[in-house]
Amino acid sequence: MNGKTAQDGMSRMLRVLIVDDEAGFVDVLRKRLARRGVKVQAAYSGTEAVQAMRRQEFDAAVVDLKMEDMGGIEVLQVFRRMAPETPVIMLTGHGSEEAAREGLKYGAFDYLLKPCDMDALLAKIHEAAGQGGRS
Repeated sequence: MNGKTAQDGMSRMLRVLIVDDEAGFVDVLRKRLARRGVKVQAAYSGTEAVQAMRRQEFDAAVVDLKMEDMGGIEVLQVFRRMAPETPVIMLTGHGSEEAAREGLKYGAFDYLLKPCDMDALLAKIHEAAGQGGRS
């Protein structure tokens, strides 16, 4: 057994952009999602995220709300112009739920509280990618 499911054989690996300025958090997420069959591109700032979005398409993006160079809402607004079909899941620390709900007004797919359960994040990514621009 190689860990793949029958469904994996029918569909390609999901490509997800993770955007967060906490490198340790991003690296842990990348490893844990990779073990679950998700190809992760990491961006450690909003600027890096915009550059990554210019270079390739993603099935979904997971964006932290609070970052040093560009806030998550600003990144979301740029992504909506660049790749409107790419669903964006916002991550927010407790106490910032109001700001995350604001992200929904700007077109975020949904939001999760950080730290988030890996299974909940993975389910949300699959849900978002299923409703994204793929046909």
